[in-house]
Amino acid sequence: MPREESATPAIAWRSRLEARWQAWLREVTELSLAYHAVAPASAEVRGDGADRLMRRAVAARRRLADVEDALARLTAGTFGRCEQCGSQISESTLALVPETRYCRACAAMAARVAEAPRAVSAGGR
Repeated sequence: MPREESATPAIAWRSRLEARWQAWLREVTELSLAYHAVAPASAEVRGDGADRLMRRAVAARRRLADVEDALARLTAGTFGRCEQCGSQISESTLALVPETRYCRACAAMAARVAEAPRAVSAGGR
């Protein structure tokens, strides 16, 4: 991200993203270790703690991948630009979720599209 487009220099974003990466890596590691500790004991029981741990580990791994992608965008010079429309993502949005890929408008549009199939299937019951 060129400095004139952001009040926060790229080095500060890199530092924040790397801290988030380390935190998510710890979370993934802890959840994976916990899963492997309980999974053998509960292999015949579905809907148990092992399944919850696995879902949490998968979600944490996705967040870790999002941060890795943001670090790649930072290196490529596209960090802070919406992947959908190309507009600048607001500093306040990046401050909350620096790994975000989309501006507020495109994120809202994606959320509406994601909700549409649920609304249709819920209405058909």
